[in-house]
Parts: sequence; C-alpha cells; structure tokens
Amino acid sequence: MIRQLILGAALLALPSLYAEEYKIDSAHSRAQFSVRHMMVSNVRGDFSKITGTISYDEANPEAIKVDASIEASTINTSEQKRDDHLRSPDFFDVAKFPAIAFKSRSARKTGDGLAVTGDLTIHGVTKEVVLKVEMPSAELKDARGGARRGASATTKLNRKDFGLTWNRALEAGGVMVGDEVSITIDIEATRPASPRS
Repeated sequence: MIRQLILGAALLALPSLYAEEYKIDSAHSRAQFSVRHMMVSNVRGDFSKITGTISYDEANPEAIKVDASIEASTINTSEQKRDDHLRSPDFFDVAKFPAIAFKSRSARKTGDGLAVTGDLTIHGVTKEVVLKVEMPSAELKDARGGARRGASATTKLNRKDFGLTWNRALEAGGVMVGDEVSITIDIEATRPASPRS
C-alpha cells in the first residue's frame, strides 16, 4: 500500500519535470495601477522595471511558480511632483524599501485562467494576495531562437494594509487619496533555445 502511494505521488509530480523556466523581459513588462483622487477621478500610473522568473508547464498550469520584483523608484504618473511624493517616506519610501516583491505559493484553475496566490511585499509589509491571471499565451519563437510567452494579471488591494496610510482630508468632505488600488500586470517572459525547442 505504501509503495503504491509513493508511486502515485511520483506520477503526479512528473508534469513538473517538464516545466520551463522563463525570465521576465523588463523591457516589455509593466505593472499599472489606478487609485481614486479627491473622490472624483482616478489617477493612473505604472512601474516600468519588473524582473524575476516564472516556471510554467503548459500541461500542468497549476504548478506555475512566480518570483518577481519591481523597482519601486520607477513609479510614474506623468507628474514629477506627485511621483517624487510617492517615492518619499509618506508613501513607498523607496530609499528604505527599494523593491516590491511577489512570490507565488499556489495556483488553481478558474474558468478562463488561473488564480495565483502568493506573498506580496510592499513598503516592508508582506500580505497574501490572489492574482487573477489570464492563461499564459502559447509559446512563440523569437528572432534569437529563444521562446516567449505573455500573460496579464489583475488584483485589488487596500494600500493601508501595506502601511501606505498618508492622506489629507478635503474641506468639502472625503479624502485626497482613495484606499483601494486596482492593479494590472502585463508580463512578457523569455527562455533561451533548448534541445527540446
């Protein structure tokens, strides 16, 4: 009986042997965000430098593993004064906390993709989040003989959960900055040519 259980576990683990390791292409990846401003409109911005690795097996997508980092100082809302404030200790404090990091722990299939659960670290605070991920694209060859995949993910979070608490009350009521942040991440990842390619 024990032998059968061990054999069964080994068979279940076999698909992971075929997982491919991809490197995130920072030049073609972005993390965008949107947050309410003065209760009347949305401010949108992005982070432009995402690095890390993704392990993915098309035959076993739930075994996906993601280890990614974003350079916090690359925040851009197209307004220099606001961006400088966002980099300051009032918000991201990039001098003290230069990276935003995500490391996956598990994943499950959904109707049109994957729900990837992992640890998100912002401003030195780590919280569990779930990324709603569109199923990664089919692998395509690039001009250098390597391969590429792309995927998009979305989530929402409360910035106060990560210690980003700065705000200012408005004379007419309400506050300057909303608490809920909507996030969209677009990733392109590559792997070098291999004998199986």
